[in-house]
Amino acid sequence: IHKVSLTKFIMAQQPILSLPEFRNLSTGTLEIKEALNFWGGARVKSKDTKNAEPVYEPATGRLLCNMFPCGEEEVDEAIKSAHSAFLKWSKLSGMERARIMLEAARIIRERRNDIARLEVIGNGKSITEAEVDIDVAWQCIEYFAGIAPTLAGQHIQLPGGSFAYTRREPLCVCVGIGAWNYPFQIAAWKSAPALACGNAMVFKPSPMTPLTAVILAEIYKEAGVPDGLFNVVQGAAETGTLLCHHPMVAKVSFTGSVPTGKKVMEMSAKGVKQVTLELGGKSPLIIFKDCELENAVKGALMANFLTQGEVCCNGTRVFVQREIMKPFVEEVVKRTKAIAVGDPLLEQTRMGALISKPHMEKVLGFINQAQEQGAKVLCGGQPFVPSDPKLKGGYYVSPCVLDNCRDDMTCVKEEIFGPVMSILPFDTEEEVLQRANNTTFGLASGVFTRDIARAHRVAENLQAGTCFINNYNVSPVEVPFGGYKMSGFGRENGVVTIEYYSQLKTVVVEMGDVESLF
Repeated sequence: IHKVSLTKFIMAQQPILSLPEFRNLSTGTLEIKEALNFWGGARVKSKDTKNAEPVYEPATGRLLCNMFPCGEEEVDEAIKSAHSAFLKWSKLSGMERARIMLEAARIIRERRNDIARLEVIGNGKSITEAEVDIDVAWQCIEYFAGIAPTLAGQHIQLPGGSFAYTRREPLCVCVGIGAWNYPFQIAAWKSAPALACGNAMVFKPSPMTPLTAVILAEIYKEAGVPDGLFNVVQGAAETGTLLCHHPMVAKVSFTGSVPTGKKVMEMSAKGVKQVTLELGGKSPLIIFKDCELENAVKGALMANFLTQGEVCCNGTRVFVQREIMKPFVEEVVKRTKAIAVGDPLLEQTRMGALISKPHMEKVLGFINQAQEQGAKVLCGGQPFVPSDPKLKGGYYVSPCVLDNCRDDMTCVKEEIFGPVMSILPFDTEEEVLQRANNTTFGLASGVFTRDIARAHRVAENLQAGTCFINNYNVSPVEVPFGGYKMSGFGRENGVVTIEYYSQLKTVVVEMGDVESLF
């Protein structure tokens, strides 16, 4: 039995996924009435019942639920709940933390299909992709569970038998602010290293995808973390501002757009909080004439059309060496036209719905502008209406390939965040490197070539946090992910992420007498 305070109302709860309406989910059937905030080990109803933001199912356009944003009092409560959990969690050994995290990973693996289906309903991506996202989430938690027991300091010998040592210590309460393209996976990417290092986390999902972060919170609780260790507060910019300004928050990790990232950095600076920013991209994919053409075509499709093109590291500027331009374009267009767009919960679907109607209109606006500026639409780029009547109100766009592009066009300079590939010809390596780097972004990049020296030379010279050689959009949890330039800083995944969720204390031990100048 939970205490019922004036500021929150908690009922004895069944986890969301065990409720009857969440079993065997299908498109266009779910309506959510449950509270979607989570702290103190339970779902919490919002006090604000007036300023609801509607959340729509992308596949159908119908109302999925209302998101009630958390105000100052609720944010404060969630952070205090995290702080009290931190005091217990940070005292556990790495092995003890690892055991609980491994149990969370096991539960996710067991419920993978149910979580994936809910992710699809909230986000619109195909079920095939969503299942991979959930797998990546549990792999990430499993990976950092393995790192938790290895966290250690150094011992440094000093003159006369004195010595110093370092301690790697947690930061305390970290804030994670997620994006709507990978709701569950981002919540795992941010929470796993934070928890492994002994921190607590308050996570704010995107207001457009409020559902699956709560599932993760319930799973962590079931696995045995102290109540309050991973909390979820719903809300938009105002709630995010409250989190960034809160004096008990030690760090903010944000995934989203460059303008919002700048604001997060500015707000966090007022309290000198550490920040990790994973921002936008307009990444180059360079295809040399000596490539294996079949792989280059597949790579270009993977670089542009995953999650309806709503991926920050997508290789949306496809530079193709002039000699192979014709066969490359022909094959890309043929395969793009064959992409099955439709009900994202059907196994055969390869592209689902964009996140929202305004976003769909924005993407179509970019395509129209590209044509006005002289680009040629080779296929797609139109609103798509599936034959199933229940999908008529969904936000579908047929995948688009643009030719006749120039570097100064808006579609080549700005992040569209939709299923739009811009193809540009090039002649020499030196020229294409200069053009590829001529951007304020620097998240990812790619190169297809059979020339091993060229591959590594190009990788060295591309100004981006990741370079894929002869593949694209492969992000194993063992390797760091993050940006150069305005695509942000800090890293997610890989051992290095520990540095961003911990701090180093130096302890100096004098074994002799103090030598004083006074």
